[in-house]
Amino acid sequence: MDPRISTITKGLKEFFEKAGFQKAVVGLSGGVDSALTAKFGVLALGKESVSAILMPYEGMSSSHSVEDAKAYAEELGIGYEVVPIRDFVENYQKLPWQASEYAHMNVQARARATILYHYANTHRALVLGTGNKTEETLGYFTKYGDGAVDVLPIGSLYKTEVWAMAKELGLPEAIINKAPSAELREGHTDEDEIGMSYAQMDEILQKLEAGGKAESELEQKIYTRIQANAHKSAMPPVIGS
Repeated sequence: MDPRISTITKGLKEFFEKAGFQKAVVGLSGGVDSALTAKFGVLALGKESVSAILMPYEGMSSSHSVEDAKAYAEELGIGYEVVPIRDFVENYQKLPWQASEYAHMNVQARARATILYHYANTHRALVLGTGNKTEETLGYFTKYGDGAVDVLPIGSLYKTEVWAMAKELGLPEAIINKAPSAELREGHTDEDEIGMSYAQMDEILQKLEAGGKAESELEQKIYTRIQANAHKSAMPPVIGS
């Protein structure tokens, strides 16, 4: 067994003990990242201490993603709630300006974050983030949306490592084999948006992490994205201090 499974489980348990919390909540999308995150929550805290919230955007989130998420929550034995977010998101149409597509996409992620923290604050729980190392390094997440979390159980794993670990832990094939997508617009997939496969991304990121330089066009594209999104992983700057 991959020794990192034990390391992550132990580290997550210790994080909760140190923080003085016993409960966790995770946004379960039907994708492999959130499924693996929920699995680690159960391994570290026990199924009775983990809850999931499924937050589909009606007309955008695929029905099979919702059904996969429900089935997996039931397989894990964790409690879950289904909270559709269309009504929350459409309230932003009342603002006195026309929303850009970018704003509309991001507000979906931020609505989900608000719901997760509403639950967490009500039940004295912490929010498990579902971001992996590939996404975190690239800044491929919504600031104060899916980036608004208390801890990142799989944040040390590249996406290709997430898939491998999910297989090792016996997660459902339907979830593992699903094309990664935040489902923020019709037909949206992560790899199409970024313009390369996760295998290519991870190979480049590992090269850069080892001190290599961006030489090819794809490598330069990844390097540029990292630099452009660096602000997402930093605390807001305090000007004049």
